[in-house]
Amino acid sequence: MAAPDLKQLLGNRPSSEVIVAYISHLGFLVPDASASPEVKSYPDAIYFNYFPLGLSLLFKPVNGYKPKTGMKREDLKDVDLVLDGIDIYNVPPPKPGATSRHKSAYSLYPVEDFTIRLVAIPDNARPATMEVKRTTTGKDFVSVLGEPDRKGGGAGPSSGSIGIWCEWSKDGVMVEFGGDESRGPQAWEKGKDAVWKVISIFSSPSGDA
Repeated sequence: MAAPDLKQLLGNRPSSEVIVAYISHLGFLVPDASASPEVKSYPDAIYFNYFPLGLSLLFKPVNGYKPKTGMKREDLKDVDLVLDGIDIYNVPPPKPGATSRHKSAYSLYPVEDFTIRLVAIPDNARPATMEVKRTTTGKDFVSVLGEPDRKGGGAGPSSGSIGIWCEWSKDGVMVEFGGDESRGPQAWEKGKDAVWKVISIFSSPSGDA
């Protein structure tokens, strides 16, 4: 089975066939990984964290459902949960002389190359999809997606600041970048060479999931 278009997963329930098949596909790529997520439940959000798979799924309660904090997977009402966001994690290789950082709890997302479906923008001849590799940089994202709608991070001393991030709201894509190029007072000058660390995929305002 090939990895699905990630946006096609949005709006589905945790036990839906498409999500179950997707997790099974990732588990096939990482045979020793557990298929059971760590669940974090709150009244307005449920997180399924698959640390060995470099994946986190955010489910939104619907139909008036308000889960309690700290619920277990078997106690959740799947029929009243829909997938609202996907986070996938990369582990950018360290550059020579790079400063060591706190290791993420998430392992490397096991799919080496995947595509993100983009929305059509009038009078803009950009492609319908973007191919993402483990080495895709800030410059690569901007060359395909254009200038971001929102951005932040990177301020302050290199040792204490967060990585720069960019959001393309119409496409439902947010990217946080990693490595020393993504932090510090000159992060936005060097950020074009920073490799992505986390990609968040969510429903776009236009409703094009």
